Amino acid sequence: MANKKVTGIGGIFFKCSEPEKVREWYRKNLGLVTNEYGSLFEFRNSDDPSTKGYLQWSPFKENTEYFLPSTKEFMINYRVENLEELVSELKANGVTVVDEIEEYEYGKFVHILDPENNKIELWEPVDKVFTDMYEGKTTK
Repeated sequence: MANKKVTGIGGIFFKCSEPEKVREWYRKNLGLVTNEYGSLFEFRNSDDPSTKGYLQWSPFKENTEYFLPSTKEFMINYRVENLEELVSELKANGVTVVDEIEEYEYGKFVHILDPENNKIELWEPVDKVFTDMYEGKTTK
């Protein structure tokens, strides 16, 4: 059996002219629990409902360089397992890997480009950090 690669959506990021106003609009009109980064959506792991997972929704300033080298207005973050192994496989398949794997307390990240030059963020999460930091402060 092949190793599991993408396990879900980890984030939806998009450009806008006024991120603060956009966050406030979504909070007021759609009930998102917002913070300085956007909104952290909480869900339960289908294989282990006692564990929580998270998806980050974030509006970015329209002149952000975070999406580069892509010029698109959005970026998707995918939750993955075994990031190091996946990056090796992607490189062997000729996929453009934009940067090196970076590790933080909440997980490991790397960026790749798809065939249409969409920048994709791959995230091997450590969900417990978010559970500890944002208990009761997420969108459910």
